[in-house]
Amino acid sequence: PLVSILIVIGVVIVIVYFLSRSIKLSVLLLVIFVAFSVVVKPIYNNVLKPHHRTRIMVLLGKETDRRGAAWNVYNSKVAIGSGGFLGKGYLHGSFTKLKFIPKQRTDFIFSTVGEEWGFWGSSLVLLIYLAFLIKLVIAAERQRNRFHMVYGYCVACLMFFHYFMNVGTTIGLAPAVGVPLPFFSYGGSSLLGFTILLWVFVKMDSQNMQILR
Repeated sequence: PLVSILIVIGVVIVIVYFLSRSIKLSVLLLVIFVAFSVVVKPIYNNVLKPHHRTRIMVLLGKETDRRGAAWNVYNSKVAIGSGGFLGKGYLHGSFTKLKFIPKQRTDFIFSTVGEEWGFWGSSLVLLIYLAFLIKLVIAAERQRNRFHMVYGYCVACLMFFHYFMNVGTTIGLAPAVGVPLPFFSYGGSSLLGFTILLWVFVKMDSQNMQILR
């Protein structure tokens, strides 16, 4: 109910005010939260398409049809869980080989990693991506040109969004929106797009390093 949401927002704003002692920040958060609370239901009912609403219901646990709308996410979580700590081995995943998970080479590719390589393999992939993001942030921070710095942070944010949404989809923390895993999912267009995006920033960073020398 909207009244309950507004009460929670009021409590949060009071806590923020006592922690920050900033009236401007409290008012800004109040406006943002109230606006979101008011418009989210009309957008959900009138703007989102039926399959979009179904994906949100699956995420919230209100749609539990495992043979229908929740088929992909359910089988993805089962596949990752069945991998255990060490995994079943390369090309030995039963869910992967029998193709229980649609789009397992693109949108749900992380479920294949979890089943075949287990917890350690999944953690290794995430650590590599984390190191890559940290490297992007460090490179963006050392740019002397404001545009180059902003572009670098935008590249890092875009990569993080794709990592979070793709991995979150496979483990049920995000709705299925069809986001590929950069430099991992199958697909020429995504590979070309991410490569060009990263190549431009690498070129900017190389020019900056030459100036620093």
